[in-house]
Order: sequence, then C-alpha cells, then structure tokens
Amino acid sequence: MESPASVRTEDLVRKNGVSGVGWEHFAHGADIGVRGYGLSLEEAFEQAALALAAVVTDVPVTPKIAVTVVCEAPDDELLLVEWLDAIIYEMAARRMLFGRFSVSIRGRRLYGTAWGESVQPRHAPACEPKAATLTELRVARDSTGMWSAGCIVDV
Repeated sequence: MESPASVRTEDLVRKNGVSGVGWEHFAHGADIGVRGYGLSLEEAFEQAALALAAVVTDVPVTPKIAVTVVCEAPDDELLLVEWLDAIIYEMAARRMLFGRFSVSIRGRRLYGTAWGESVQPRHAPACEPKAATLTELRVARDSTGMWSAGCIVDV
C-alpha cells in the first residue's frame, strides 16, 4: 500500500481548471491535505469529500448504496471537520467506499448523502483515514465568489 504522502507532487492536484470546481490533495508530513472548490459552500464540501475518498483509492467507486449523514457545528470550518469525520466513520463502520456526494446546509446543520459500495479487492485501498483535523482548516469564499474548504486528514 502506497502512503498518500508519498504521492508525487504532480499527482496531487485534480482540480477542474475550466470552472474552478474540483478538489486537490496537498502533502503534509505523514498526513495529507484535502481541499474542495465549488461555486457554493455545499459544492466545496462535496468536492472535499471526493478528495477524501480519493485518498483511499483512485479506482472508480460505483454509487450502489446511499448513506445519509447529518451533522451540526457552530461554524463552517468545524462543520467541514464534522462532515469529513462522518464520512470516515461511515467508511469504517460499513466497510464502504464512496464516490458521489450531495450536501445541503441549512443554518449550522449539514444534510448529506454519500453513495458508494462495499470495499472490493479491485479498490486496493491505499490507507484508512483516521480523522479530519483542525490543522490548516479553512473554509472561505474568494473575491470571485468561489468557495474552498479544506484541512489535513490524519491517515
């Protein structure tokens, strides 16, 4: 199994350059950073979740099973951590990988759906994320209106 931190720098960015919507990984010691970009806060959270899923495998995951996630936090940054931690929990508890996400945020509460399938040998998981951290935690909207949401994930 290859550690996500050993991934070459040129393989880290997977952002869609046309619309700016997408995600990226960035190295951070033995851990890895995940960041999502979107035209809305919800879309940035969805993209951050895709970045998290891509830490585990780069093999396409079939969206066979839907899992509902609801979490709450006092601000957007902590809501991102709660969201990513909920996905990590669901992956471990259900022995699943996810490849598609939908997020709706109302007030301080996030309503999400993750679609995926049971872990298969073809997925060849590279690692098992342990937790989203507060390290390099940032959720922000830039001057063009584009949202970004990211943090370091302990792997």
